[in-house]
Amino acid sequence: MKVLTNNNYVVTNRGSVIENRHQVHAVVTDATGRVLSAVGNPARITLARSAAKPAQALAVLETGAVDQFGFDEADLALMCASHSSEDRHVDRARAMLAKAHVEEGDLRCGGHPAVSEAVNRAWIKRDFTPTAICNNCSGKHAGMLAGAKAIGAPTGDYHQANHPLQRQVKRVVEGLAGLELDGAEWAIDGCNLPAPAFPLHHLARIYARIAPSDPPAAQTQALARIFQAMARYPHLVGGEGRFCTVLMETFARALIGKVGADGCYAVGVRPSDQTRQLGVDGAIGIAVKIEDGSLDILYAAVVEILAQLRLGTSDQLQPLAAFHRPQIRNTADVVTGETSHQFRMSSL
Repeated sequence: MKVLTNNNYVVTNRGSVIENRHQVHAVVTDATGRVLSAVGNPARITLARSAAKPAQALAVLETGAVDQFGFDEADLALMCASHSSEDRHVDRARAMLAKAHVEEGDLRCGGHPAVSEAVNRAWIKRDFTPTAICNNCSGKHAGMLAGAKAIGAPTGDYHQANHPLQRQVKRVVEGLAGLELDGAEWAIDGCNLPAPAFPLHHLARIYARIAPSDPPAAQTQALARIFQAMARYPHLVGGEGRFCTVLMETFARALIGKVGADGCYAVGVRPSDQTRQLGVDGAIGIAVKIEDGSLDILYAAVVEILAQLRLGTSDQLQPLAAFHRPQIRNTADVVTGETSHQFRMSSL
């Protein structure tokens, strides 16, 4: 696959001095995996990290656990989340455990400081130590526990790669990506679950398949459930002021977006006049990887790519302006630098 590495950078400067060049890899595909546009290396092997959560949620859906344990659409959204550990997130995760008749002690993800600075400040004031239920991935883990129970497998080691549920996750994720079984590489994610790695264009294909096009097959209907859950409950997928939440609120169910740690992002866009201008009748997927893992630069690049592809009106992109070209400020709140996009998405 052609690599387009000339000027594939987001650049930050202080005054007239270029401080950093952040290399961008991005690709747009349709649901068949056909590459429509790219920059950098669209085949870069990329750990999807938390961007894999909607595909992992599909595996849990296919166990029947969501219906068996009475998970609602908001619960399904939390299964796809990297949440901010706000009270609404933690309370819902607790409720999911109760529905599945499991306990916080069954979670294998561990606690960590919240993604949200506001939540962290509140925890510090209370001298609160976060536990596993506060983990940004607790919704996914609650879903995994329910999935293990639904297939009659033990719950104690649900996080292990050789567990029956994780073998099903592997099969579903690789199939959705358009790979043969064992076609992906797998590593352990930050939350202690297996995470897939594959060429970046396969991640775009996953999200193109999640975004609903036509009615039809059972798996397509399950994918549409995931899309609708994320699009209707963006505040559960991220949190107050978080990029994923602002993006999905701004585009009002026209797309879903999900961050993966260390500079990975994926977007699924349902069909529209704007997507048809890209030469495709169905949904499209966009996958982005920032070589150095910077999340601020990742969000800036995602907005720039949406703008270059003409996906979204100026009114839709306006709420994302602060993410698009973030200013660099010092401790006195003086603007000392800026961000510029020196890359261009190109047809292959």
